[in-house]
Amino acid sequence: MNNFALISFVLATASVAFLTYYIVQRMQRSDSATEEYFTGGRALSWPVVAGSLLLTNLSTEQLVGLNGDVFGDKALVGVAWEALAAFAMIATALIFLPRYLASGFTTTPAFLEKRFDKTTRSMVSGLFLFGYVTVLLPVVLYTGSLALKGMFNLEYPIWAIAATIGVLGSSYAIFGGLKSVAVSDTLNGVGLLIGGLAIPALALAKLGGGSFTDGLSTLFNTKPEYLAVLTKTNIDNKVVSVPWPTLLTGMMFIQVFYWSTNQVIVQRAMAAKSLAEGQKGVLFASAMKLVGPIMLCLPGIIALHMTDALDIAKQDQVYGAVVRHVLPDWSIGLFAAVLLGSILSSFNSALNSASTLFSLQFYKGYINEIATEDEIVRTGKNFGIILAIVSIVIAPLLAQMESIFTYLQKINGLYSVPIIGIFMLGVGTRHVPAIAAKVGMVVGMVSYAFFTFVNISNVPTFFANGDGDLHWLHGYFISFVLSVGVMLIIGYVQPKTVSEMEASDERDPAPVDMTPWAQAKNVSYAIMASTVVIYLLLTLASN
Repeated sequence: MNNFALISFVLATASVAFLTYYIVQRMQRSDSATEEYFTGGRALSWPVVAGSLLLTNLSTEQLVGLNGDVFGDKALVGVAWEALAAFAMIATALIFLPRYLASGFTTTPAFLEKRFDKTTRSMVSGLFLFGYVTVLLPVVLYTGSLALKGMFNLEYPIWAIAATIGVLGSSYAIFGGLKSVAVSDTLNGVGLLIGGLAIPALALAKLGGGSFTDGLSTLFNTKPEYLAVLTKTNIDNKVVSVPWPTLLTGMMFIQVFYWSTNQVIVQRAMAAKSLAEGQKGVLFASAMKLVGPIMLCLPGIIALHMTDALDIAKQDQVYGAVVRHVLPDWSIGLFAAVLLGSILSSFNSALNSASTLFSLQFYKGYINEIATEDEIVRTGKNFGIILAIVSIVIAPLLAQMESIFTYLQKINGLYSVPIIGIFMLGVGTRHVPAIAAKVGMVVGMVSYAFFTFVNISNVPTFFANGDGDLHWLHGYFISFVLSVGVMLIIGYVQPKTVSEMEASDERDPAPVDMTPWAQAKNVSYAIMASTVVIYLLLTLASN
């Protein structure tokens, strides 16, 4: 990185920090220290909710991992991760968010305490923390470090870059709270949208010998099979990472878990100043997911047409190779700042949510039940510091993984299968008791571990991966069905009493205006229709 690039990088990064401080200082503050720190005083407007949702999700584990998977697949099946996310976010806006906000919950597991019991809430909170510590935080640091090192030829070891990112990211989360996280996410989101869309545009121009339209023509007319979105096998007759049958089973449930129950994501919507603002933010973010594949999948497809010009040793290096190949020298510093912003966003959001879960559930719930609000916030900050250090230590160890994105999704399933089952029954039923949730949690984890890490061979082709074994996404669905089935059986044999159901239905006054957004359903229909049209057009183009 030359001197100009370095100066522009520092200035852009510092500008986001300054603007974040300036905006946060002028936002409405809550009288409650915990409300202010963990939910931003419930003062977020819909653009901030939407920006924070998108940036929390969008980082280098998607830019690097999903583009790498698309390149390895030689097909555009990875679009499903974005398209089905849009559907799941609609469920969040219309079904889950009204329930969360109605009782003023600060964490999603708090809903489970109301619906089941405190132990169920604690078990689910523990599973979330397990996922953040072992998967999300280290993966964000590792992929971020890998991307910055590869794209900008940084001559530093991965651990040093990871440590730098960890320190910067934790400063927002630990010392600024959710408001600082959400505002910085939104500011970085603008830059990432511009920079992220510029990469495939520049790559298409490079592919077309300087002409964007010629590059687009090459994309659609040379090996159009690369554009297939609904297929089991690619142009080389190898099974792709997301065969179309998995869209009917495990894929949708992963999305509902992530967008409707995951504390890291939903905490942003629960900090909205009203239900209508929260629904606007979630649905705007849902619509933007339809633009996501242009950044997260298209560079991987373009790279397939440019393999001779790119230096790619493994698929997770694809995005970095494309960026290096197409980015003008003068813009390197600015794009590095944008990329760093997306990395910091995902890291500080996960760190803030983990601190929220620990301090409100375990510290206040068990360790010090009479803790003051200041003690709870201080504990959250200390826990965040410890978690940041652990993540920095684990991150470099992920270098041996073949596909970071697939690793992320597989390990997520270990705790998301039982969690999504418990939440869905918590929302959809009244009679299922707390013991059912606990048993279902164990059944879900054990069955998922079996189907994912023990090869189930000689399965019908419809359910198989490239080796003839059961595809892990189908295993996800089977584990979900087993978990929910066990909970329903227990609920039938030993249902909750009428008084227990009435107690679960009792709600405190909502802390925000609960009037829903009048256009929420119409916008949802438009998003779903647009998704179907995109799939139809890409299917026609690939044939």
